[in-house]
Amino acid sequence: MKSIKALSLAVLFSAFIALPAMPQEVMRLTLDEVVKLASEQSPQAYMAKHRFRSSYWQYRTFVADYRPILSLTGNMPDYSTAYNRVWNSTAQQWEYASTNVLQTTGNLSLAQNIGLTGGSISLFSDLTYEKNFEDDGEKYITSPLNIRLIQPIFRYNELRWQKKIEPLKYEQARKTYLSDVENVHAMAVQYFFNLALAQINREIAETNMQNADTLYRIAVGRYNLGTIAEDELLQMELSYLNAGTEINSSEMNLRDRELKLRSFLGFNQSVRLELIIPSEIPDLEVDVNEVLKLAEANNPKLIELERQLVEAQSSVAQAKAEKGLNVNLTASYGLRDQDPMLDMAYNQPNQQQTIRLGFSLPILDWGQGRGRYKMAKSSEELTRVSVEQERIDFEQSLLLDVQQFNMQDDQVRIAAKSDTVAAKMFEVTKQRFLIGKIDVLDLNNADTKKDQNKRSYIQALNNYWTYYYNMRALTLFDFITRKPLETDYEKLVE
Repeated sequence: MKSIKALSLAVLFSAFIALPAMPQEVMRLTLDEVVKLASEQSPQAYMAKHRFRSSYWQYRTFVADYRPILSLTGNMPDYSTAYNRVWNSTAQQWEYASTNVLQTTGNLSLAQNIGLTGGSISLFSDLTYEKNFEDDGEKYITSPLNIRLIQPIFRYNELRWQKKIEPLKYEQARKTYLSDVENVHAMAVQYFFNLALAQINREIAETNMQNADTLYRIAVGRYNLGTIAEDELLQMELSYLNAGTEINSSEMNLRDRELKLRSFLGFNQSVRLELIIPSEIPDLEVDVNEVLKLAEANNPKLIELERQLVEAQSSVAQAKAEKGLNVNLTASYGLRDQDPMLDMAYNQPNQQQTIRLGFSLPILDWGQGRGRYKMAKSSEELTRVSVEQERIDFEQSLLLDVQQFNMQDDQVRIAAKSDTVAAKMFEVTKQRFLIGKIDVLDLNNADTKKDQNKRSYIQALNNYWTYYYNMRALTLFDFITRKPLETDYEKLVE
């Protein structure tokens, strides 16, 4: 079974090698360039943009509710022929009369919601032309001007609460977009250093292969001279074989990490990526109080907590209004006239006005209204406690993030120094091994430390930039340029 698997793998590998190589463009990218490309063309950046667009148009719809709406409606034509049941007061009986009527109507209205009171006011004018084919008569029915007011009293004012909630939702959407972009930057950092580490591992594997080949040849010569034992020769041979295995493994890992970064940045397979690892970090230390202040002003999570509390208060107000007296006032005033001649239909219009005051008051609801109100109050209190706890947890987590970030510059410098020292120590140990001063175990130990410290340096850089972009996402502030993060929101919705 093992032979069959090995043969299959060999056939697949040979087929892969035999495939014609596609021409590829090599792009050498810095960390800043990868971050910039990610914010411009990564799928995650596009998704963040479309999420903001959805919130933007939802907010625009809310704003439109507070603006006058001009509408034109009508029926052209409205034709009806039928027998209608009518009461004959002279004969004191029901009769059926034939109707054959054509009507054409038009209505122009201007309506405006009143956010302060929750009511609405509207102006409208309509014109109706009616043609009766039964008696060949026609007339124009006009209403030059009408005004109507609808005003709820003692009722839940949805418009008033929307005016508190919707701006918070939109502000949260604006801040969330900026935060999402910073999260994309943090993802770009991870992809960048994953590939950078794969590049380093490939370089380490190649260097180790060269060293292992040289040292194995030297060990064979010494063994033939009888200056080293067989176990040392076998140890060097094993190191040589392991180095060959590591070459193949590092190559496959490198291609995998490159494929993921290439896909993340939206490049096709004709592009090869090579990364330029940053050699320096900014001299930066953030102030805890400043970070807290910036997060309080900008973090979308805190805006969301504020919105949750306002929504809970809105639910209480609605439940309280619905359990008591509800009154609805409707008042209208207008002019109306009719005449067979269109110009005369506007000559002497008659006044018409209505006023209606409707109310509802639960008499016996078996405690439903009171129960809904108590549940809403309980939910509000629960939301308040939850919001306070989440605020505390957020601040504590933020303080820890600040402390972690302020430690990273030292970690990077220590890792860089350790990398240099470990590389130098390996060279010294290698030379001592060549002159026979130390055995192979000491050499392998120095080699392992060299590789570990080089990888630790890459990981330290990864940690630094990950914490940095995390701080930007939490505060929406660029601590290097000392400027708040901004974008052109109008362009996002074009």
